[in-house]
Amino acid sequence: MILLDTTVLVYAVGADHRLRTPARRLITSIGVGRVAATTTPEVIEEFTHVRARREGRDDAVALAHEFVTLLTPLTPVTPTDLTAGLEVFARTPSLGCSDAVLVAVARRLAAPLVSADRGFEPVLGDDVLALDGAPLAELL
Repeated sequence: MILLDTTVLVYAVGADHRLRTPARRLITSIGVGRVAATTTPEVIEEFTHVRARREGRDDAVALAHEFVTLLTPLTPVTPTDLTAGLEVFARTPSLGCSDAVLVAVARRLAAPLVSADRGFEPVLGDDVLALDGAPLAELL
């Protein structure tokens, strides 16, 4: 099981970019059952917010529903995750609060986090899989 960050969803349906192909390859692998993956409702919310600013609410909501279906069951953020995430946030200037909480969720699940954001690396080390990295490509 892997945990997806917002960047994976954004690049998978975004404009032409060097990360679009690996993001789409990952989403396809999840869709055909080759890779087990989840995310949090908060990641879906963040994706929807970002997408709506660029492409409008109807498009954002439709894609968010598709991602919910693909990644169900979503992983809830627990109060313990929030507390642990706040501690990560306090000591990790490279991460925003939402990302720090996602680190706590990944640790609880003992799941690698897939992201295009290199800010996770100082905290998760080998437990973060770069969207364009060889370890992720080997899973696909």
